[in-house]
Amino acid sequence: MTGDVIEGAAGEGRKLGSRAPGFIKASRALHLSWQVGVFVVGLAVVVAGIIMLPLPGPGWLVIFGGMAIWATEFVWAQLVLHWTRRKVTEAAQRALDPKVRRRNIILTVIGLVIVAVLVGIYVWKFGITMPWKIDE
Repeated sequence: MTGDVIEGAAGEGRKLGSRAPGFIKASRALHLSWQVGVFVVGLAVVVAGIIMLPLPGPGWLVIFGGMAIWATEFVWAQLVLHWTRRKVTEAAQRALDPKVRRRNIILTVIGLVIVAVLVGIYVWKFGITMPWKIDE
């Protein structure tokens, strides 16, 4: 499968497979060691991204960075990144569609009006007490 080519949205054709330097590919043991090292580094980055998902930090960005590290050596990661890039591009195109944008703006305005009404009802019913005036 290393001879397969991915055609990107911009028309760039890239061969699938390892991007290791030639002298590393020449030795089977060295190439295997290289791949293990790339896998371990990619795994560490992906795990860090997974940890960042519930914590503050750019979790998804770090996960995709780990996938990009894996994609330097592994065809499956190259295919996953290509699929993800295609889906993100399609989603961006759909989001820029005038009908979708208009719908999203309308839904956002309706949501904000509902929140404003609920906050108004709460303030009317319970009032506002400033934190420095709370008596314990």
